[in-house]
Amino acid sequence: MRIRTTYYLSAFLILLIATASCEKAEQQPNIVLIMADDMGYECIGANGSIEYETPNIDRLAENGVRFTNGYSQPLCTPSRVKIMTGEYNYRNYEDFGYLNPKEQTFGNLMKEAGYATCITGKWQLNGLNRNNPGNQDTDRPYHFGFDEYCLWQLNHTRAEGERFANALITQNGKDLPRSPDIYGPQVFADFACDFIEKNAGSEKPFFIYYPMVLVHDPFVPTPDSPEWANPERRYEKDTAYFADMMAYTDKIVGQIKKVLKENDEWDNTLFIFTADNGTHPAIISSTTYGKVKGAKGQSINRGNRVPMIVSWPEKIKSKLTTGALLSFNDFLPTFCEAAGIPNENFKTDGVSFVPVLTGEQEKLNEEIFIHYTPRWGRWEHNRWVMDGEYKLYRDGRFFNTAEDVLEKHPLESLSEKEQKLKKKFQQFLDEKEKDVPFSMNNEEYKLDN
Repeated sequence: MRIRTTYYLSAFLILLIATASCEKAEQQPNIVLIMADDMGYECIGANGSIEYETPNIDRLAENGVRFTNGYSQPLCTPSRVKIMTGEYNYRNYEDFGYLNPKEQTFGNLMKEAGYATCITGKWQLNGLNRNNPGNQDTDRPYHFGFDEYCLWQLNHTRAEGERFANALITQNGKDLPRSPDIYGPQVFADFACDFIEKNAGSEKPFFIYYPMVLVHDPFVPTPDSPEWANPERRYEKDTAYFADMMAYTDKIVGQIKKVLKENDEWDNTLFIFTADNGTHPAIISSTTYGKVKGAKGQSINRGNRVPMIVSWPEKIKSKLTTGALLSFNDFLPTFCEAAGIPNENFKTDGVSFVPVLTGEQEKLNEEIFIHYTPRWGRWEHNRWVMDGEYKLYRDGRFFNTAEDVLEKHPLESLSEKEQKLKKKFQQFLDEKEKDVPFSMNNEEYKLDN
């Protein structure tokens, strides 16, 4: 009798362990999205850089999924609005540095799905640049679904305080004390790590959105630069410091990964590193395929082809480099699928790339559409359809971007395959023209829907 009781008890314990393991496997994953500022595709070692030190990011690529065809918008606010809402710019991008409070973001969706939510880094969405309504509202991040925040340019302009040494940072409604010895990027990284440690082991998963302030200009020393030892040199501007800023970006990525591992949260964390647009035009980077001049703001692919590296150990079973075509519309539906949020709960112009991560499918989008209305600077307003090799602009210019990287020579004599592709792209553009005509979405146009 004792032997039989012991046998049944052992079987019961095994069943409990197996059930617990299954439940754990089905848990919503944590999600950490890190988005660098002004960092083009060419800046990462895994993407061919031979100038900057990015070992932590490169290891992510070695053990996860590296997308070679990931595209943002060519400018920061258009990218931020797009990635947070999952929609084309012509639907909700009203002004530079502004996101209308009526919009639904991935922060709102993750919070509604039971996530603890956090944003840290660069905000620049209250409408400070052109005095939009509510630009002094320090509750705006809460409104967009974030439980906690630590941000630069929430309700203070850049003229009031920069983001690096002596940074002006607002955290959960209060301005932090300032000091020349405080380095903004480290404050943001520590806030993210503290949030992880506070929520690790909880039944609630966590969602962290970290729009970095690195590696945007001014190009200045970091605490790891020799020049930092001299307080007077901490504000010294020189493109030579871009390499140091790249190295510090990589250091922060390593720091956050380390904290996730130490708290046993790494395996079930969907961890993404990307960037909001191409590199600053003042930066020329050395790569295995030659010198690459930054093209932030421009419509050529160097303006919006960005690093896109994903880790998710529980779901990604083999490392992968993929040419699957991805745009910033696709992040929100990806997070929603990972979190188990029904499709009817959100609107999007994108598709989830979870099936690419898990190996269920190789391709994602056959082509992507970019509506670009910068509303800042002297850059041209434009629309185009593209895949990984060809691009068609609304004015009819058709390029083979794989061969003509700088788009100097529009194709005139087309093969039969190219004719069919151009026709297909044109039909896509025509559909979008019916949705919202390009002429309506110019510099003065304000959305009212």
